[in-house]
Amino acid sequence: MFSFLKSSKVSTQTENDQKGSHRGLAIRWRDSLAASRAKLGTRLNTLFSSAPNNQDDLLDEIETVLLTSDVGVIATEQIMTRTKQVIKQKKISDNDEIKEIIKSVMLELLLPMQGQQLNLSEKPAVVLVAGVNGAGKTTTIGKLAAYLVAEGKSVFLAAGDTFRAAAEDQLKVWGERSNLVVISQEKGDSSAVIYDAIQSGLSKGADVVIADTAGRLATQKHLMEELKKVKRVMGKAMISAPHEVLLVVDANTGQNAIDQVKSFDEALELTGIILTKLDGSAKGGAVFGMAQYKPIPILFVGLGEKIDDLKPFDALEFVSAIFDS
Repeated sequence: MFSFLKSSKVSTQTENDQKGSHRGLAIRWRDSLAASRAKLGTRLNTLFSSAPNNQDDLLDEIETVLLTSDVGVIATEQIMTRTKQVIKQKKISDNDEIKEIIKSVMLELLLPMQGQQLNLSEKPAVVLVAGVNGAGKTTTIGKLAAYLVAEGKSVFLAAGDTFRAAAEDQLKVWGERSNLVVISQEKGDSSAVIYDAIQSGLSKGADVVIADTAGRLATQKHLMEELKKVKRVMGKAMISAPHEVLLVVDANTGQNAIDQVKSFDEALELTGIILTKLDGSAKGGAVFGMAQYKPIPILFVGLGEKIDDLKPFDALEFVSAIFDS
């Protein structure tokens, strides 16, 4: 049977430990995804449980599910082409085996997007965070800061969202939860606030400076130009900054999420993605569309509202959670 089991080079004991760890984490993901009303895995599982006897009909229905679950035309074509190749090569006729092939192909598509860690080699490591309105950017910054503090890092936050009146207060609340320094200005623009934060981080020996920015649509060209300016100013404050450029993406935005990634990447050269609200009604398919566009690492995923509900992305856990519903 075609399978995505790990290399046999791993010792039996280690392999069992890893399997147990993945099983527990997959359960965590499955539980967090349980609120999704029409997620990809539910539709695929339902399809396989009542699969037609005709293999061509089954493959056509799988393709329809992918296309209507935000996977996108190009990624769907890639998944289906690879699946059909494996079925032909291995002369597969059993529907359960076809399901395993689909899982393996989806995993294969996502693997290039995992395994990355934040680049914290510089001191301070400067992280620019962008995203559209409502993606959960400021909340995600608070969770990311808490994650880094738990790893023993000293973190400064820059309240660079100077457009939204409540953004600074919201960031300060998150800062208080983790006892962090929050740099802000009463009347400063985003670039000035972030410049000061980097300078403060340099002078006080911070490990990480995370810069918030105002939410904006990728179609708002003047605001995207302003974001480019913010990035340039960061380089003046510290010549190698920013070391990470992260985009916060709401998983519920479907195909639009792929467009966001493309637009922000063209403007800023993204180094990573944080996918939020996977515990909501997201279908989950947009992740595969992102992978097809360009393997920009998904560093973290948001699985809830708690401060520790930001988890490193793992492709195997994600695919397992999709089908373990």
